Amino acid sequence: MKRAATDVRIAADWLDDPRLHRLFSAIERDGDRAYVVGGAVRNTLLELPAGDVDVATTALPDVVSARAAAAGLKPVPTGIEHGTVTVVVEGHPFEVTTLRRDVESHGRHATVAFGRDWSVDAHRRDFTMNALYASLDGVVHDFVGGIADCRAGRVRFIGAASRRIAEDYLRILRFFRFHAAYGRGPIDTEGLAAAIAARDGLAGLSAERIGQEISKLVVATGAPTTVATMSDAGLLQRVLGRVADLGGFARLHRLVGLPGGPRRESDDAAVFLAALAVWTEADGWALAERLRLSNAARDRMAGAIARAPTVDPAGDTATIDRLLEAIGREATRDAVMLAHGRARLSFAATAASLAAAAMRPVPVMPLGGRDLLALGLPRGPGVGALLAELRAAWVADGFRDDRAALTTRAKAAVDRILRDRSNSSRGV
Repeated sequence: MKRAATDVRIAADWLDDPRLHRLFSAIERDGDRAYVVGGAVRNTLLELPAGDVDVATTALPDVVSARAAAAGLKPVPTGIEHGTVTVVVEGHPFEVTTLRRDVESHGRHATVAFGRDWSVDAHRRDFTMNALYASLDGVVHDFVGGIADCRAGRVRFIGAASRRIAEDYLRILRFFRFHAAYGRGPIDTEGLAAAIAARDGLAGLSAERIGQEISKLVVATGAPTTVATMSDAGLLQRVLGRVADLGGFARLHRLVGLPGGPRRESDDAAVFLAALAVWTEADGWALAERLRLSNAARDRMAGAIARAPTVDPAGDTATIDRLLEAIGREATRDAVMLAHGRARLSFAATAASLAAAAMRPVPVMPLGGRDLLALGLPRGPGVGALLAELRAAWVADGFRDDRAALTTRAKAAVDRILRDRSNSSRGV
């Protein structure tokens, strides 16, 4: 193995995980080595949560599987064609991938061969900060200058940016996504120039892969500045198929950290996308189809778009209560956030509305169809019609009526309905 820079030793809980030690004990035999690689090492250097702990090894996939099984672990061939075996240790999965070298690149994936050279494996990866390896003693092995780039907050391609992108055009979007998540200061100029030059390659990527990357990008800390850079470069429009509302997107990001505000998590990507590029429900459906978003994400966008115009600009809690009763807490929160993105609400009104949406109880009408049947109303469509009438009055009165008051109102309505039916049947 070629010598690497080992001037950094990290400390992290995952390095002391006994399950990881069991895995290494199973793999590291007969001259084979294993290191933790990628995100866990990068994030630990950046003092961020580690996330998944992935392992690289010189052992071939079938050897990894055999050794894992012999040690009482469970190997699962989840990506065997790429050299990846998922090894389950005490219920926890670890991805274990054999060192690789690229044989041929196709613009969307590469044909690889397995190897034993850690430097070669490092140099085939995308960014320097992703090509860091750590042994269980916490020593970081760096073949590409990734430690310095982590410290500087610099997202930089390994080698020539144009060559790395030509190997997989998805790396254009990954470049922007990683800069939004981990970058500090200006974006790498070589990477930006290479991304612009290779922009036509985006057309050959699957909608699912693009959608996954964009959904991660829009929730990242530096997303407002990054998507503005993408827009200036003419790349954002190619991805979204529409003009973006950069101001509204930035306004939504400024709500992060407020009680009940948006979270930098994948679940909230739909609302960030709505603020960025969706003005009507038809736009939402089109964007969801273009990016192959899940039905849940599509529905969240559509709901937020439909309800945002109904949010009171003054932050009136009565409006929040009506929304809570009609659509629930999460959808109310989405509507408030998007209303702020659309500049309908001031920051103060938005903060008050989000706090109310998070803390106020969801009004639930204390009367149902069974109660109407118990009062003597016959089964049939009349039950739903009367419930809707009672609910409308209950909402209009600000949810003041309790169960007793609603029951009194319902009994009067049922008596009236029964009397009218009786009179009708007698021809009165």
